[in-house]
Amino acid sequence: MAAPEDQLLRGAWISLEVIGWYVIIPLALSALFTGVGIALSTPWGLFRHYWVLASLLLTIVATAVLLQHMSTVSSFAAIAADPAIPAVATILGPALRGELLHAGVGLLILIAIAALNVFKPRGVTAYGRRVSQVVTDSRSSGAIRTGSGWGAMPRRTPRWVHAVWIHAAALLLLFAVMHLTGGGLRLHN
Repeated sequence: MAAPEDQLLRGAWISLEVIGWYVIIPLALSALFTGVGIALSTPWGLFRHYWVLASLLLTIVATAVLLQHMSTVSSFAAIAADPAIPAVATILGPALRGELLHAGVGLLILIAIAALNVFKPRGVTAYGRRVSQVVTDSRSSGAIRTGSGWGAMPRRTPRWVHAVWIHAAALLLLFAVMHLTGGGLRLHN
């Protein structure tokens, strides 16, 4: 019979692997894809403001580190799942402390991304200044008119509708990719 600490560590590592692959990675990828989609469908744009670029880069880096780190989690989970290895506390215990450090740094990055997206600090990129100048020039020349017919301003769909559709499409795409690559619905019989 294994010690209670060994059983707890084995269960923790196996849980970390399952939660990482089936919850955290799909959510990280959907956050990346929906963030790009929302940025492209709003006036903020993807490359117009520094805070959007910083948020995008932080999300890409965090997702890449997570994907790279999951191989380590999977190898420790394989050790935990092997009943032939006795007294895993000496192997898995110190590694779990390292996992807590990774989780803490990841949480700080998520808080930074959320703060950027909520407070939207000022600062327009060179591309954003050029786009803003083109829009200002076209409005002053009378190219955009109101009313009906050619050149009229179309009725806008509310942004929340675009956001919901982008999220739904990204989740559907993620589900399809996971299912087709054999990663999804393994427990479904």
